[in-house]
Amino acid sequence: MKAVRFHAYGDTDVLVYEEAKRPVAGTGQVVVRVTATAFNPVDAAIRAGYLRDAFPLTFPHTPGIDVAGVITEVGAGVDGWQPGDEVVAFLPMNEPGSAAEYVLAPAATLAAAPKSVDLADAAALPSGSLTARQSLFEHAELKSGQTILINGAGGSVGGYAVQLAHRAGALVTATAGPRSADRVRAYGADRIIDHTTTPLPQALAGKRFDAVLNLVSTTPEETAALVDLVADGGVFVSATTPYTADPGRNVRTVQVFVRSDADRLTELVRQVDTGDLKIHVAQRRPLSDLAAVHAEAAAGRLPGKTVLIP
Repeated sequence: MKAVRFHAYGDTDVLVYEEAKRPVAGTGQVVVRVTATAFNPVDAAIRAGYLRDAFPLTFPHTPGIDVAGVITEVGAGVDGWQPGDEVVAFLPMNEPGSAAEYVLAPAATLAAAPKSVDLADAAALPSGSLTARQSLFEHAELKSGQTILINGAGGSVGGYAVQLAHRAGALVTATAGPRSADRVRAYGADRIIDHTTTPLPQALAGKRFDAVLNLVSTTPEETAALVDLVADGGVFVSATTPYTADPGRNVRTVQVFVRSDADRLTELVRQVDTGDLKIHVAQRRPLSDLAAVHAEAAAGRLPGKTVLIP
């Protein structure tokens, strides 16, 4: 089969589109014929070696933590799944991933794919929606009537976060650029701040929030300014830059480390199929373009969520 792999940590040029051995299902595993995978910033961090202590790899390594596809083989001890089932999954970060024609997936990570969207586009759902859900409800403990600022709402995780927070009854302020503002507004944001023209402290004029969710890489100074936008007793949740708050205002700070959760992913799929959660895909690319996608992401030229098709 064809796969994209890298044989050592490095820049985008270590990614090679090449022949690889097709996997065989072991106990508790299934083989999935990949309809699509999706690019995530963590893929680039893993490739570059920044996360080698947290997620040690065996080389050559195939990246890709999100998958949508069709089961072709079921291993021993797997119940409830059979060949032909369409599935989505958030795969283990340091196991061979979905940037390939076929991938091994632990059966415990699987959820039935949504029926209301193209299977390829469903690859944009697993890790992004789970990050948003865990950030909002497990870490921020967001409740109806509370206020939240979502910094980076135009991205994939941010789009899911706006939708889930709005459906939970929160009052959502979101940062988004001109390219994504209309989409974020349609997702239910009550107020949108154009981060390309107006600094947040100036735009908010002293307003504070029960929760701030940061989805953008920020400098220590920018992170501190975001924490200052949290009300006394509130919470700052970051999927990017960690921060330790001044305990004097009783602001709780959390750094998100998303985990695979098939039960919650099944709930999110259900919301997609009821029309309550929208999946946004900016572009589809052939899997052989993965190195170029990593390079475009590093240069800030990626137009948005990108799915890659073998």
